[in-house]
Amino acid sequence: MTEAVAEEFQKVAPEVRVTVGISGTGGGFQKFCRTETDISDASRPISSGEIEACHKNGVGFIELPIAYDGIAVVVSRKATWIDHITVDELKTLWAPEAQGKVTRWRHVRAGWPDREIHLFGAGVDSGTYDYFTEAIVGTVKASRGDFTSSEDDNVVVQGIANDELALGFLPFAYVGDNAERLKIVAVDDGDSENGAGPILPDFESIRTGTYQPLARPIFIYVSDKAVARPAVQRFVDFYLTEGGELAEEVGYVQLGAEGYRLVAEHYRARTMGTVFGEGVPKVGVTIEQLLSRERLQ
Repeated sequence: MTEAVAEEFQKVAPEVRVTVGISGTGGGFQKFCRTETDISDASRPISSGEIEACHKNGVGFIELPIAYDGIAVVVSRKATWIDHITVDELKTLWAPEAQGKVTRWRHVRAGWPDREIHLFGAGVDSGTYDYFTEAIVGTVKASRGDFTSSEDDNVVVQGIANDELALGFLPFAYVGDNAERLKIVAVDDGDSENGAGPILPDFESIRTGTYQPLARPIFIYVSDKAVARPAVQRFVDFYLTEGGELAEEVGYVQLGAEGYRLVAEHYRARTMGTVFGEGVPKVGVTIEQLLSRERLQ
């Protein structure tokens, strides 16, 4: 998304050079807290340890949600035996204690194949991994270790696409380009308020939060020193004005008019810090709820 925003921004501000690097969320925050970058993209809130690292280096920050994403549970198109899964089954599959015990698909659900489980997921340095483990297992970074992990989503796609016994998780924004190779598995969170039965991630279910617990906001974090520079101010202003439309072009979900209004207000006030307390993802909470709550305090 930031690459798309930077490309459009440089059409109207060709004199400003915007360099976008690639890293997992955790690796990006390391650079940000060492003052190596002005803005850090993140697919989860900043953690308490990262806040401490920034504080030690005198780095203050403004936290700006810029879109929603969903984490899609995916299998190969060849996996005709599965079309939905419950949150409890995902926990059975991914919890740390599953390693060495939950090894065949019939261990998760009676009637599924009596064949070996092959799991794929985001790299352990990624915000996607952090959010998935918090939402499904209940603890950030807690999962079985015997799965193929990669910061490169292409590796995950390639591992799953031709293996009828594979299952993994990917950002929803990335699945669209691989729709011919992957099948999305509907998720049932057991909450009738979110809709009846299993729900597939799409723009509407992610925006409204009915795709639970795997719908989440994504962010940019702007350092306090960088935001004092006119070029950075212009870029962030452009991001908050044009980013919503560009988000959906690259597969993310707009916050909505009220969400962007609250984020712009948050930015104009130069509100420092995070609205997420200890930095733990607040599963199932919308940006409107978080920022409106902050405004009332």
